[in-house]
Amino acid sequence: MFRILPLVLVALLAACSKSSPSSDSPTTGTETTAPGTTAATPPAPAPAPPASAPDGAADPPPASAFVKPVPEQLPAVVARVNGEAVSKEDFQREVTNRERRAGSTIPANERDRVLRGILDELIAFRLLLQESRARKLPVSDADIDARLADIRKQFPSEEAFKGAMAAQNTTLDEVRKEMRQELLVTKLLETEVGPKSSVAPGEVEKIYKENPQAFVVREQVRASHILITVAPDADATAKAEALAKAKSVLKSARAGNDFAALAKEFSQDPGSAAQGGDLGLFSAEQMVPPFSKAAFSLRPGGISDLVETQFGYHIIKVAEKQPARTIPLDEVRPQVEEFLQNQNRQEQTDIFVKSLRSKGNVEILI
Repeated sequence: MFRILPLVLVALLAACSKSSPSSDSPTTGTETTAPGTTAATPPAPAPAPPASAPDGAADPPPASAFVKPVPEQLPAVVARVNGEAVSKEDFQREVTNRERRAGSTIPANERDRVLRGILDELIAFRLLLQESRARKLPVSDADIDARLADIRKQFPSEEAFKGAMAAQNTTLDEVRKEMRQELLVTKLLETEVGPKSSVAPGEVEKIYKENPQAFVVREQVRASHILITVAPDADATAKAEALAKAKSVLKSARAGNDFAALAKEFSQDPGSAAQGGDLGLFSAEQMVPPFSKAAFSLRPGGISDLVETQFGYHIIKVAEKQPARTIPLDEVRPQVEEFLQNQNRQEQTDIFVKSLRSKGNVEILI
């Protein structure tokens, strides 16, 4: 799937996401949230798009399809698009950015497919950029200033923004140049693809009717907790001290002392202590089993016994319960419509890029 954002901007935004504060609570898997990582209220579900390669790489070919190996040693130019070079440096930088955002290197058995997908994206972007220039689409300095302001807002400070640029070995002039390219391509797609991306009458209703399970929200609770941590390698003395402290806090909570105040004072969960232990709404699958079992067995206002997990001892207080329900069509309509519109936009973008590629001269040199 083609991604519009140029390389420098992708790298800067990736750096921004790393600079944002996050919970130190350990996670327990892709589908499970450790108690202490604040559970955000999930949006109304919408049908999932077809699975695609990570981070916008081209969709995988059928298992039987042959993917040409990408050589370990790359030439200085990996492709030419209507005579314009795609350099090894651009290609390697995008691969590095992709791996940084994923937090791991590309698996060896996926390397050729993912790298070919990245190269296809670079070629697609170059084709769109050339077409936007051929049409003489306007992009003003004011447009760039506004886009730059949006990017800066995503950093905690101007120093963090400059630090991200330094880490990517780039300059403000280079970022502005990439923003101009991004805006040119965006304007081109708004002109060429936007009018063809509308959702047909009745399509939202059709999706809703054919995917009933996609619109079911499981039972949820809103709870707060106080966590007294125990290190995995703690000795018997340390465990006994943590248990004694947890029992003392539990006694205080059951005596009617303010639970949020106790959480702020005693909880060792950095993700929720400052919010009075509030974890927000969550389903059973989002927490480790012992925590979920205790939380979902309580009535609103109830306080649990000590609950032991791999993170330590928890005291849980449930604020409310929401039963499982099917989301009404009127409530979910905007999200389904947006999903379908994005899907149409992607399909039309792919068609447009293929037409540019068929009319142009693309040489792949690896």
